[in-house]
Amino acid sequence: MAGGTPETTLYLVTYDIVDDRRRAKVHQVLTGFGEWVQQSVFECHLTRREVILLRSRLQQLVNPRQDNLRVYALCDVCLGRVEAIGSDKPAPKIVYLV
Repeated sequence: MAGGTPETTLYLVTYDIVDDRRRAKVHQVLTGFGEWVQQSVFECHLTRREVILLRSRLQQLVNPRQDNLRVYALCDVCLGRVEAIGSDKPAPKIVYLV
């Protein structure tokens, strides 16, 4: 699995949400799961359980007739091929609890 730890995978989440209120809610949900890297693009290092929870929350917000949201899982090989110009490559955040 891709990501910083063996149990996580890097997911790239992109969205095009028509309604401003829905777009703000989608952005807020994604902020709790990953890092905002570009307009309407998040990188999320997630466990299987976390990605299921994220999908569930997003499905409640997105209008499939008007909006477009995509979730791409990046394998280890794909992650190794990521190029970043002007920013760092995707990496999980390390949190230290004291």
